Amino acid sequence: MEKKYWQSIEEHLEVKKASNNENNKPQPEFSIEGLDESEIKGKSSRRDFLKTLGFSVSAVALVSSCQMPVRKAIPLLNQPEHLTPGVPNFYASTFFDGNDYCSILVKTRESRPIKIEGNDMSPVSQGGTSAKVQASVLNLYDDARLKNPVKVKVDSDWATIDKEIMDNLESLSLSGKKVVLLTSTIISPTTKKLIGEFITKYPNVEWVSYDAVSYEAIRKAHKMNFGEAIIPSYSIEKAKIVVGFNADYLGTWLDPVSFSKQYSKNRKLFKGNTDMSRLYQYESNLSLTGSNADYRFGIKPSQEATVLLNLYNEVAKATGMSTYNAPASPVDVKQAAKDLLKNKGKSLVISGTNNINIQLIVNAINNALGNYGQTLDLNHPLNLKQGNETAMANAVKEMNAGKVHGLMVYNVNPAYDYFDSKAFTSGMEKVKFKVSFADTRDETAELCNFIAPDNNFLESWNDAEVKVGEMSIQQPTINPIFNTRQFQDSLMKWAGISGIFREYLEENWKTILTSEGKFTNNWNKTKHDGVFSYQVDNVEYSFTEQSLSASKAGNAIELALYEKISMGNGKYSNNPWLQEMPDPITTATWDNYITVPVKYAQENGLKFEDVVKVNGNIELPVIVQPGQAEGTIGIALGFGRTAAGKAGNGVGQNVFGLANKNGNISLLGKEVTLEKTGKTYPLAVTQIHHTMEVRAIARETILPEYKKNPNSGNEQHLIDEKNNATLYGKIDFDGIQWGMTIDLSTCTGCSNCVIACQSENNVAVIGKEQVKNRRIMHWMRIDRYYSAEEANPDVYHMPVMCQHCDNAPCENVCPVAATNHSNEGLNQMAYNRCIGTRYCINNCPYKVRRFNWFEFSNNNQFDYNMNSELGKMVLNPDVIVRQRGVVEKCSLCVQRLQDKKLTAKMENRELRDGEVQTACSQSCPTDAITFGNLLDENSQVSQNVKEDRMYHLLEQLHTLPSTSYLTKVKNREA
Repeated sequence: MEKKYWQSIEEHLEVKKASNNENNKPQPEFSIEGLDESEIKGKSSRRDFLKTLGFSVSAVALVSSCQMPVRKAIPLLNQPEHLTPGVPNFYASTFFDGNDYCSILVKTRESRPIKIEGNDMSPVSQGGTSAKVQASVLNLYDDARLKNPVKVKVDSDWATIDKEIMDNLESLSLSGKKVVLLTSTIISPTTKKLIGEFITKYPNVEWVSYDAVSYEAIRKAHKMNFGEAIIPSYSIEKAKIVVGFNADYLGTWLDPVSFSKQYSKNRKLFKGNTDMSRLYQYESNLSLTGSNADYRFGIKPSQEATVLLNLYNEVAKATGMSTYNAPASPVDVKQAAKDLLKNKGKSLVISGTNNINIQLIVNAINNALGNYGQTLDLNHPLNLKQGNETAMANAVKEMNAGKVHGLMVYNVNPAYDYFDSKAFTSGMEKVKFKVSFADTRDETAELCNFIAPDNNFLESWNDAEVKVGEMSIQQPTINPIFNTRQFQDSLMKWAGISGIFREYLEENWKTILTSEGKFTNNWNKTKHDGVFSYQVDNVEYSFTEQSLSASKAGNAIELALYEKISMGNGKYSNNPWLQEMPDPITTATWDNYITVPVKYAQENGLKFEDVVKVNGNIELPVIVQPGQAEGTIGIALGFGRTAAGKAGNGVGQNVFGLANKNGNISLLGKEVTLEKTGKTYPLAVTQIHHTMEVRAIARETILPEYKKNPNSGNEQHLIDEKNNATLYGKIDFDGIQWGMTIDLSTCTGCSNCVIACQSENNVAVIGKEQVKNRRIMHWMRIDRYYSAEEANPDVYHMPVMCQHCDNAPCENVCPVAATNHSNEGLNQMAYNRCIGTRYCINNCPYKVRRFNWFEFSNNNQFDYNMNSELGKMVLNPDVIVRQRGVVEKCSLCVQRLQDKKLTAKMENRELRDGEVQTACSQSCPTDAITFGNLLDENSQVSQNVKEDRMYHLLEQLHTLPSTSYLTKVKNREA
């Protein structure tokens, strides 16, 4: 029986609302914008309608033929040596926002940072990036950034606030009154040294690290087991079996860029290589990791300790260790235990729950399996997530008691994201001297006397040690755009340390690069490479057993808060690229919502977009989510900002206050009540109306079947190839035919490629209302399919862009030849020729063409980055900004192809395989996307298309796409 795939629960249950709902209708054939009320209501005659249509088409044609106004450029009087107009420069740097880490390369054009890529030389991130890293370049050009330092909510100057801040610090120091320096996790050794010197100058200062999403239980558990409060480094690439518990390590947990890169290395299948890791995932919400797991089980947060202890008992019995009393597991653990025991020292058990007891059980299982020293490294611990919950709670308590007289806040926003923000803000009211280093007027900065705005990370010097032994450099790629100053420079000024932080950083690195005589060469090499590694002495750690326990789960509904891949903890709420990025699981944009299980929705009459009230005070719409564990609901953090900026204010609801405080602050397990309100709220989701029409778009198999038959799951490809007869002759390409393959076994659906494409190709942000109208402009989309039962479905992610067909249906119907085929296999667009008939859109079977219904730049209706001179600085000058009435689509980054071809020509050589990368292929952290010359027999892309797993989308139509897919393989038992 053929496996059935579906895209929404409405489709699966054959509910007609998905097709009848106004928000789910396909893109209209004719825009009513510009028609008067009588015409909109249908009172006009057919002749009037056709006149209006004819005029609109003619007007578009007339406008498209008009000459663009002449703009003159003034050349530099003294051109810098490194600056050549039209030629990009790349700088090795580091992205770290207090939460996520990535070693990066920053592309600049005419001294403007416009694109971020991964640094291949980094042994940690290994060239990968994430959607947040890709989108972070837009934050540099955020209109909400402060232009000057602020004193009592009024713009000031540095001399004024420096004097007053130093006077306050001196006064409080002399009187011995406490000042709290509240920061995010800091992984910079040089910044830590500087803070130490600042505290030496002002010994009344207490440094407190705070993470909005805490991981403290992992450190505390390791302190109890090994005597060191550390987070070990995880080697997923060494693990044959990974068992995860509420840890979305491919999406948001701890270090997802590094973990995604490691994960992919064990998921690649080629001829002669059928070895593959196996993933188990036990979780409440359907996460990105869960959607890619080979085996997934839905559990309530209160059941996690029970499931883990049962897993421990299975392992303990097989290894002769003592077991613990535990309630019966609600889901199967025996198969996972069996696989773990077969792979001692080559397995990994992890949990994302901030609960000490749970982390102790995890440590005990890993210790019993011999994973420490193999897949878990205590000698190179991670320096991420060092927030101290106890110190933070004490600081808030002392603030409310009047014992804190000064507060300095750097890179955190607890007035918004602390679980008890009311206690924090009430405490701030009792503190007279308050300084924020925020670069915008965020919720915490608004309550401060002074704001000393920090530089953007692209304007700053710094270093980072993400894990012991692995360091990287952060260097500025542009001078500060506004009158801001780096946090470290402010500390140096107020502590009376001479010089600037760049000099301080260089001096500190002289102790790191120990060879004084070679310091200059080593320092320059480190700045060039962006990374530096040093040897760490190994220490033998002994395991101290701790008592383990589990209690019976309750019957109440339990809340599972989570971080979205796009929004995280809300720091980037004002980034419109991330707001409009479809969630990989729900495909929703611009909002948070409540995900409820299918069964619960049916029993309680809840439907898509129904508004419910959580605990009597927070109202959010519902998405009926397949895979949501029974007895749980999920809500994303990072929304409900009130002082983010025009893109982030008033979007969704703030739910940090719903965190569970039971020992540690946990996102999971708080018991909640739900109440129907009778209201509805429209959500902008991007994937409901597309249908598969029973075509074999999603193709998958399991590893045992693949080993027996490499064509398993892809039998339709052989049938289509056999029956593909045509009257058209084959196109002969002269040496180059560009093509792409996408390995669905390694693609996680992370959507990094979506944002990378948007950044590279100047794709417009259109806002929630237009997304609801199915007018989203992304050239790349990630289709998500479900199969099997709705309570715990299999999930399938598929990137889809223009397929660049050799028999392209769009080319035949364009009346003005605006879309045509190049001699290198590209389906290309001539924007100045397009008159906007949209025939090509209708004739494209892949629905990958986008029509500009509006002018998205210089238009107050779309007040995002393209509507301000500052925001336009992020635009790629090699890609034209499309106008209203024009169709656009994926170009396979033709501007990059031309650049590399010119470079090869100037060097009198052929293009090398892999030298040309599209934005999506270069940014993919799992290397799922391969781009190259299909006619080069030695190229990786041509090797991929020879795989038995290769197929094309809708190949029965004989469109002959240049983009191929490799069938997804899951590592399951037959």
